[in-house]
Amino acid sequence: MHSLYIIYSKSLDKFYTGESASVELRLILHNNHHFKKAFTNAAIDWEIVLNYSCKTKNDAVYLERFVKRMKSKKFILKLVNDNDILTDILNKR
Repeated sequence: MHSLYIIYSKSLDKFYTGESASVELRLILHNNHHFKKAFTNAAIDWEIVLNYSCKTKNDAVYLERFVKRMKSKKFILKLVNDNDILTDILNKR
């Protein structure tokens, strides 16, 4: 089982979107700067604001790309407040 996740850094006031089989482990890796050239290296206060379970890795990757293509903080905030939008996105593809 894979998940789409969105993490937030209060110090940067930024969101990051990704997918993983283990969101909690991935959060630890982001906060410990495991990914050397990653955007998330700019902060150490990332917290999970959305963890949406998907049936397949392909679904999680599809949603990750969809959200990143939107390039919209407003859209991300809508998802955090109503993750049923993600189900609708998957059902319409």
